[in-house]
Amino acid sequence: MTGDKDMSKRIVKIVLTGGPAAGKTTLISRILKEFEQEDGWRVITIPETATELISGFGIKPFGNCMSMLKFQDFVIADQIHKEKLALWAAETVPEENILILYDRALMDDKAYISDEEFAATLAGFDGRTEETVLAGYDAVLHLVTCAKGAEFAYNLGNEARTEPIEYAREMDDRTLRAWSGHPNLRIIDNAIDFEDKINRAMLEIYRIVGQPEPMAKKRKYLIAMPDMKTLAERYAAVPADMVQTYLCMTNPCIERRVRRQKYGGDYLYFYTEKHIRPDGTKWDTEKPITEKEYNRYLLEADPELQSVDKTKYRFVYDSCRFEIDVYPFSTDKAVMFRYSENDEAAIPPEIRVIREVTGDPSCKNKQLAKAQKL
Repeated sequence: MTGDKDMSKRIVKIVLTGGPAAGKTTLISRILKEFEQEDGWRVITIPETATELISGFGIKPFGNCMSMLKFQDFVIADQIHKEKLALWAAETVPEENILILYDRALMDDKAYISDEEFAATLAGFDGRTEETVLAGYDAVLHLVTCAKGAEFAYNLGNEARTEPIEYAREMDDRTLRAWSGHPNLRIIDNAIDFEDKINRAMLEIYRIVGQPEPMAKKRKYLIAMPDMKTLAERYAAVPADMVQTYLCMTNPCIERRVRRQKYGGDYLYFYTEKHIRPDGTKWDTEKPITEKEYNRYLLEADPELQSVDKTKYRFVYDSCRFEIDVYPFSTDKAVMFRYSENDEAAIPPEIRVIREVTGDPSCKNKQLAKAQKL
């Protein structure tokens, strides 16, 4: 892979781009959830540079601060610096498989200035060209703005969004054009619904890194409690501790929750919203949050629901991805997920299935938060 100085390591560099309200933040959260440190992966994320400069430093191309051209000069300089730091970190961490995620990257700046201005600005940084920049990334995922095909969701749940929908469409087009020269560009549109969009993006991520694809088809089973020590020894089942807490609903159409997830010796924190449309369709949006934000959200916990503690074990058997959720309130039963296109795919012989519970509301996390039993 590009930028790989330590030949014993595998460093995969993927750019996430697209117009406003495309789902990048939710996708990043999903990737952090799927690629566990305990599985031998380290995910390094590079946040969107322009947003950081505007919100953190007050450097912005409006309000008589500076021209758009000068602003892009700042953005490119900061982006190059952060990309160098990310590579240094990738070479330093102990994990052998490193996934570097770029929430937008250098070519995104081309969408805001002319081609000639972009080429001249790039050349000012050690003679860089578009060709050398594109060669620095292994793959690019362009998530199409929901302003194209999912217009109803454009402003939903985000009162801070100020860009008109026409602008979102234009910037989506300009951003796609800017990255069109990359040989490994994948476009994720709004063909079905938001959940399907994120699932398709995740499939592309797994294909790029060469890992089994767990989102092929999800089936859920209630199983007798297996010997997890045996599964760990035979199938390298790796545990991850999680706590999910439901929050009071401030909008009847949005269900909110937070999650704390163990990541090696550290913890990751996420805020999730489940949006419910009048026709009954649902989709989730999610974003990583800080520990301080997580603790603040806990003050809004729904008093009628208990937090759901569980340990999730992930492993691969017969080319299928499996997950087993073990809950402290159940000593004799657990919940298993199987991801496969083959409905007859084999299940490890050590596991005894009680019944399939795909779609069964009694085994959903929110019901478990009420009942605390399987």
